[in-house]
Amino acid sequence: MTDDDGSDKRRDTREPVTLFVEYEGADDLIGDFTENLSSGGTFVATNRELPIGTQVQLNLGFPGLIEPIAVEGTVRWSRGDDGSRGAGIEFHPGPARDQLAAIVDRIRAKDPRTVSRIFHILVVEDNKHVAQLIQDGLRGSSRRDMGGRVSFVFRSAEDGRQAIEILRTEKFDALIIDVYLPVLDGPKVIHTARTELGLVDLPIIAVSAGGDSARRSALEAGANIFLDKPMRLRQVIETISALLGAV
Repeated sequence: MTDDDGSDKRRDTREPVTLFVEYEGADDLIGDFTENLSSGGTFVATNRELPIGTQVQLNLGFPGLIEPIAVEGTVRWSRGDDGSRGAGIEFHPGPARDQLAAIVDRIRAKDPRTVSRIFHILVVEDNKHVAQLIQDGLRGSSRRDMGGRVSFVFRSAEDGRQAIEILRTEKFDALIIDVYLPVLDGPKVIHTARTELGLVDLPIIAVSAGGDSARRSALEAGANIFLDKPMRLRQVIETISALLGAV
């Protein structure tokens, strides 16, 4: 486990240090629970200096977990500057530890009250500002309009060649791609995805300020939807939700 925030939330020395621990996914948390957490402790990789006896609260999470899991413990040992700094945490027995086991059972069962549906989206856009707006808009909508039932995990690419290499090795639930890109343009990426890569069912949204010419080339290459720039975030959200059946 890795402390990805390391923020010290202590108001005074008597309150526990709070560490925010983010797993890559549900399987990683379940695996750590099986190997370590269920037996009463775990190792947390962190650059924080945590003396033996320090009281800590771990907030455990992963993409799709609706509410983080809080577990209290005590630092029992630490590791120094050998490339894997961190601390061994022993959890306090009691209701919180029992609750952790119950939550993990619900995660295994994919309880929709505990774990939201996760959609992996590849955003191919050479304008980083636009790419970030799309991602922030969809994340905000998942919380605001979808009641936390859906979570989006994003991967980004800034040119067409990079996009194809990512599509070769990773699976996505949707692709949002600009028509005019460096190295390889959007229609070539879309055509490659549909033919060479065999991604015939992948929902693809093409975007551009190029008007009818861009629209025609994107749709002929195999895009499902074309959106004109400048885009309204609401339009992107409604389109991706409809394509994925997310609402």
